[in-house]
Amino acid sequence: MSSSDVTGTDPEIQDEAERRLWRRIAWRIIPIVGLAYLMSYIDRANLGYVAQPMSRELGLDAAQIGLAGGLFFIGYILVEVPSNMALRRFGARKWITRIMVTWGLITALTAYVDSAAHLYLARLALGFAEAGLAAGILLYLTFWFPRKVRSWVMATFFLMIPLSSIVGAPLAAALLSWGDILFPLSAWRSLFLVEGVLTLMVAVVVFCLLPDRPSDAKWLSDDDRARVEAALQADEEKRAASGAISGFGASMRSGRVWVLAIAFFTVVFGLYPLAFFLPTMISTISDAAGGDVNSVLVSAIPSAFAIIVMIMWSRVSGRLSAVTATVVPMAVGAAGLVLATAAGSGYLFVAAVCLSTAGIYSAMPQFWRIPPLALTGAAAAAGIAVINSVSNLSGFVGPYVTGAIHDATGSYTWALLTIAAVMVAGIGVVLTTGRRIETTMDR
Repeated sequence: MSSSDVTGTDPEIQDEAERRLWRRIAWRIIPIVGLAYLMSYIDRANLGYVAQPMSRELGLDAAQIGLAGGLFFIGYILVEVPSNMALRRFGARKWITRIMVTWGLITALTAYVDSAAHLYLARLALGFAEAGLAAGILLYLTFWFPRKVRSWVMATFFLMIPLSSIVGAPLAAALLSWGDILFPLSAWRSLFLVEGVLTLMVAVVVFCLLPDRPSDAKWLSDDDRARVEAALQADEEKRAASGAISGFGASMRSGRVWVLAIAFFTVVFGLYPLAFFLPTMISTISDAAGGDVNSVLVSAIPSAFAIIVMIMWSRVSGRLSAVTATVVPMAVGAAGLVLATAAGSGYLFVAAVCLSTAGIYSAMPQFWRIPPLALTGAAAAAGIAVINSVSNLSGFVGPYVTGAIHDATGSYTWALLTIAAVMVAGIGVVLTTGRRIETTMDR
């Protein structure tokens, strides 16, 4: 029985019908935007997978690899806000497709870089091309799901980040093993070419299947569309009554938005150094891995563990405040990094990284329950973009600092401790600002 068939007044029947409606919508749109997001993280992380063979062929050191990884975020940050405003104007289907086509082409062309300078240019261009995807999807989800279901919706969507490692690592390992046989290129170059082509294929799927708004979804009945629109409108009215920011200019001037941006910066600060350097870290531990391919495969284990924890935490977090649901896994993530520095063996190191990765990934979707409480309309488009773009500074700072500290000290210990300290500081920011926002919304 669909939600539109319910004619009784039993609240339990109505609640079950509504849950079915949200699940049906989620199954229709999250796989599509999730696939796009998955490809973006595969394309971001591929530099880490090929760091060792690329470094040998092009003569790069750890700091140069870190800089190349970080340069992606320069272009990404500069055009995140205008990209999100364009998505709001032109619609998610067209704009996400545009983003994917340009970044897919650039990823494929990265297969032909032959120097550090060319690599820097390719990564910078990739950032400009991909800018707005993550923030755009986060904004897009607010067009479909009200506050009461966003905990599990965001958690489900963010599963794509660790899943990207589980998919990307075996793909990278296969191409590092056989890419030079399948293509007239070095194995690491074939990885960029194949992933660029796959991104273009996903862009076609997005253009053909993604509806912009509930009103465009032909697979929803008129009654279901009315239910969705009523739930979203009720959310909008409640935010407006609580003093949520609604204008573009107001969001750019809001201290609340910028503090949330700093907070999310600390949440994800450890994500990119681990993405870029984990295969290299693991390859130095003789009893955990050996060689480029094995280290890449082992690096997928923390992501697999993170998926399990994210699913479990999403079942609990819906009953908690957004702030509590964010800071608890943040604390676990920081603790895992500290434990990793004290690990006496390769297996203990991987176990500690599993704990840290699970904490970071579990905190991310729960954090994104907070900004929509304080933002609406054009402010939501601009504010979400600001928060995401500032947080992505961590993608520039984290890998570069990690590589520089390694080159200076000969190990990753102090880099991991630095990341943990930043996350601990972020817990304090989330607790203070996040609590104030939740208190205002719940009056």
